[in-house]
Amino acid sequence: MYVTAAESRVLGRIFGLLSEDMAEHEVREAIADHLLELLQADYYASFVWQEASKTFGKAVILNMDPRNVANYDAYFQYHDPITFKLQARREATLVTQVMPQRDLMRTEFFNDFLARDGLHWGVNAYSFVGNRNIGDVRIWRGRRRENFDAHALELLRLIEPAFTGALTRADGGAAGADESPVLRLSVREFEIARMIADDLSDKEIARRLQVEVSTVRTYLKRIFDKLGVRRRSGVAGLLSRH
Repeated sequence: MYVTAAESRVLGRIFGLLSEDMAEHEVREAIADHLLELLQADYYASFVWQEASKTFGKAVILNMDPRNVANYDAYFQYHDPITFKLQARREATLVTQVMPQRDLMRTEFFNDFLARDGLHWGVNAYSFVGNRNIGDVRIWRGRRRENFDAHALELLRLIEPAFTGALTRADGGAAGADESPVLRLSVREFEIARMIADDLSDKEIARRLQVEVSTVRTYLKRIFDKLGVRRRSGVAGLLSRH
């Protein structure tokens, strides 16, 4: 994955913040400006899934009208055609990957909620520990801008483990001791882990995913760390048992 000098500087600031011990609200608030700079975006929102009420709460916002976000809390999250689809993917995803932009623009959710603050092109990323969503980031550009691209997704996927780690520390350790380590993998990490189990080389995995070999190796390090293994055979062994 190619990262520009400017992106590298912003990433350094983000990783520095995520290495600190903060409350989960502070974690999501601290990186907001930096994520907008990194992704050349205009709007930021972050929520935490509340399992008891089946709602998104604890909003952190930047460049959005709090009154409009209050409308989301009270009404639009129950009439939201994209967020549950995005959350189900469990990794950084463009809004247009789950719904064509022209279809989204016909919805009440777009016209009476998103467009009121000028949100047009979106990308969401989610932090999971096992099957529990412990926080997300929702980043948007205005309609006069271009949509986010694959590079934006790679940047968010690069940040995700540190973001999840910071939220987990804030939560006092969200993962259960008896949880299968395989459940800690993101969708993309699990996809790569299966390819490892199928004995594909780094080059073969990169070719299938249409990414650089260096990106695959970054994922491999994360997979090894999350699974607590040192060799590819250990990945295959864990997947065969779970």
